[in-house]
Amino acid sequence: MGKATREAYGEALRELGEKNKNIVVLDADLSKSTKTNLFAKAHPERFFNVGIAEQNMLGTAAGLAAAGKTPFVSSFAMFATGRAYEQIRNSICYPNLNVKIAATHAGLTVGEDGASHQAIEDISLMRTIPNMTVIVPADATEAHQAVAFAAEHQGPVYLRLGRMSVADVFGSDYTFCYGKAVQLAEGKDVTLIATGVMVPEARLAAEELIKSGVTARVLNIHTIKPIDREAVVAAARETGAIVTCEEHSIYGGLGSAVAEVLVENYPVPMERVGVLDVFGESGTPRDLLIKYHLTASDIVSAAKKVISRKNAK
Repeated sequence: MGKATREAYGEALRELGEKNKNIVVLDADLSKSTKTNLFAKAHPERFFNVGIAEQNMLGTAAGLAAAGKTPFVSSFAMFATGRAYEQIRNSICYPNLNVKIAATHAGLTVGEDGASHQAIEDISLMRTIPNMTVIVPADATEAHQAVAFAAEHQGPVYLRLGRMSVADVFGSDYTFCYGKAVQLAEGKDVTLIATGVMVPEARLAAEELIKSGVTARVLNIHTIKPIDREAVVAAARETGAIVTCEEHSIYGGLGSAVAEVLVENYPVPMERVGVLDVFGESGTPRDLLIKYHLTASDIVSAAKKVISRKNAK
């Protein structure tokens, strides 16, 4: 098992602070959990704890960006995107300011904190705002590089980060490429399109499907917006069936983004593995993934279902 993407975020931010003196960091009294405490310790003069005041934090970040700084703001995803949505929309994205929102503790894998803290709508909220870029790293290596990209990218960026440790997907030779899907396995029968913590589950599902004589292409979509339309259309054309996999509501997230691309370009049978329009509950991350049908076995079932639909055409 690797490390949590939030840990990679904290480490990357600390390193970037050495190279880029323009970076400032704001946190809403959660720096130990969001890992911005690493930056705070190394660069205390550029760290600001605004307290439990997320709306004020985003407004302050907008002002800093307007003055030429590159602010990274952090809180739990539920509060960063939910409580401060208006400030993100009107104060950051409308004027297209250079603010980076790195939200941790996203999805069901927040675990025992329960439904009030489990953001399963955040991708939907962020990807519908004009000028916003949305990135969901699959592992610590990708998260580290995505943070570095965000620091150089001009304009608002939403980075979705997790609480729990996740399996390593990439090695030291990996290079993050903005807006481009990463193919992790080749296959001709179905394509599994995954993001975030569901990427390792999709890879496991592909390995399991081989036992049934099914080969599955696996795509990691780390950039939800702008999505890699070419990779999605090519997968549809070449495999004829799609399964999306996300630790997010099936409404508005990766599944919706992929469906939009398909219906406009190359419609094929599709199934969505995600949270089925319900709230989460308290439990261990793994137990929650099992209960809400977000495991490799659930992806296998969805793949077999969509292949049968393809073959029935």
